[in-house]
Amino acid sequence: MKWTAHIEGGPRRVNHAAVCIGEKILSFGGYCSTEEYKDWDPIPVHVLNTQTLRWSAVNYKKTDVVPFQRYGHTTVAYGEKVFMWGGRNNALACDILTVFDTRTLEWSTPTVSGMIPFAKDGHSACIINNKMYIFGGFEYLTDQYSQEVHCLNLDTFKWQLVEAKGTPPSHRDFHTAVAHGDRMYVFGGRGDLNSPYNSQEEIYCSHIYYLDTTTDTWVSLNNRNQKNWPCGRRSHSAWIHDDHMYIFGGYNGNTKMHFNDLFRYSIKNNYWELVHVNGQVPCKRRRQACLILKDKMYLFGGTSPQPAKNVPLRPVSEDDSLELLLDNNDLHILDYSPTLKTLCILKVLEYNLDQSVLPRHIIMDIRSMSQPNRISRSINQAG
Repeated sequence: MKWTAHIEGGPRRVNHAAVCIGEKILSFGGYCSTEEYKDWDPIPVHVLNTQTLRWSAVNYKKTDVVPFQRYGHTTVAYGEKVFMWGGRNNALACDILTVFDTRTLEWSTPTVSGMIPFAKDGHSACIINNKMYIFGGFEYLTDQYSQEVHCLNLDTFKWQLVEAKGTPPSHRDFHTAVAHGDRMYVFGGRGDLNSPYNSQEEIYCSHIYYLDTTTDTWVSLNNRNQKNWPCGRRSHSAWIHDDHMYIFGGYNGNTKMHFNDLFRYSIKNNYWELVHVNGQVPCKRRRQACLILKDKMYLFGGTSPQPAKNVPLRPVSEDDSLELLLDNNDLHILDYSPTLKTLCILKVLEYNLDQSVLPRHIIMDIRSMSQPNRISRSINQAG
């Protein structure tokens, strides 16, 4: 396992949502503090070609069903389509299901039935069989955190409130949920001491829960290796690889700490371990996107507390600490099984070796792994 590529110049996005379809990664929405944010603009969509590591904007068809710009939403992939739900702009939160067809580049709003969840952001979503499961988030109608589970049948478009047994995770937002078999594993997030209400007395849970969707039962897992247990956090990322759940980054508002640590949880054996990986580790951050595709994890965007020198900064939002942050436009790749070619390219770059004698296709691979994208520029050059 090794951190390989680190490429600047991609979409500068925070609190965006992304999915993998085929060999491509699609990123939806989010915000950037150095750009003018217009609540009712059509949502931006970018696509990463994972073969060339080049980003491009998606020029989809503009119709009256195109969703508005938002952040804190979720997206899941089902077949060739992307299902987006929730999120908010600066004016309101959304409870409308929108679908993006990656073949026709068209948006649609299917007619849904059943018990639709309240509009929220900071919830989680994952696919188990033919259903999208939604957990938690912050509901703006009730002005409180949620611990409810809803599922949407993606074939019939019927919503259902899951009346789960057992003890659920506490009310929270900006946690993670990942699917493994018939289970949805939940970790982290922000709650409140006076749960479910938002009294600004934040609490951060470090326990793992899973929902068994075959019995609709919550199970709380007691970790057997507390020494390497990650501390509670929100706005981190999680993914599944080889029967392990990985956790990267995030933020704890009580300690005012950002993270760039990598933890691995064994689903089969119920233990955590801190993973040390060689290569250029991404800087501390939160609200990034992380997606696994085959044996590579792609990380991009988010916001970080350690800015480059002489870079203008933005104040954080009202629910954060008083520090200043920098929005990221970089892409990092965590390669679980780097090939000999990849390792050799890394040495060529590390020692600045002569490339003129190399085959053209190797030179092209080197450029893909090292040259910046052109979606965004450095902040100090953006005007």
